[in-house]
Amino acid sequence: MSAGRALNVVVTGGSGPSGIATARALHEAGFGVFIVGSDGPRIEAAAAKAGAGVTPLVCDLASLPEVRTLHATLDALLAGTAGTIDGVIHLVGGWRGAKGIADQSDEDWDFLERSAITTLRNVTRVFYADLEASDTGRFAMVSSTAVGRPTAAVASYVAAKAAAEAWTLAMADGFRREQSGHKDVPVTQHSAAAVFVVKGLVDAEMRSKSPERTFPGFTDVGELAAAAVGLFQSPAAELNGQRLLLSPDLSTLKA
Repeated sequence: MSAGRALNVVVTGGSGPSGIATARALHEAGFGVFIVGSDGPRIEAAAAKAGAGVTPLVCDLASLPEVRTLHATLDALLAGTAGTIDGVIHLVGGWRGAKGIADQSDEDWDFLERSAITTLRNVTRVFYADLEASDTGRFAMVSSTAVGRPTAAVASYVAAKAAAEAWTLAMADGFRREQSGHKDVPVTQHSAAAVFVVKGLVDAEMRSKSPERTFPGFTDVGELAAAAVGLFQSPAAELNGQRLLLSPDLSTLKA
């Protein structure tokens, strides 16, 4: 926590298992948590699973006007509490594959561009000032190990993830330039943007549906959730601009 107050975190793309696990872990750690999804009943159900006190909000994150409305809603909810938005954990996902380069479809690209790139661009542009101003501003997205080893079958997917990573690392550069790297009045780095890198995510339901599978190299959504909490326990200067490969023991994050 910071300056004697609870930090507030927005979990976008929160309807799925990773969003529920992350919202629950942040809530249990004492954060104010707002969980965002595009489907009202689904995000309300997700918030209920994450814990009493987790606030569900509906927003099409691919729409910049809707994200601006979301920001205004959060401002109204926090008015009078001295609270600010201190973190955004961006979990909007989606996967599309093909056989090779020639059959990468426009429909798949449009879907991936919208989910992986457009939502991230909108969210970061609208919430950037909040995270830069916070004493403990944190932003994180989830990317794939496939970005470092792209194959023809997932060309569209890895290209979209790579673009999202590049945007996030550019955001980190913005934080650095305005804080520790400020040429006139440098200050201690207090905001950070980072990328969580996973091979894939797995949860209890996936395991129960496929008990014969071992999901080698996959990261449990609980481990992702713990890593999200860990962002606020690690120095911004060490996190900012980093690609954090999540391992089962979370050895890439400092407690």
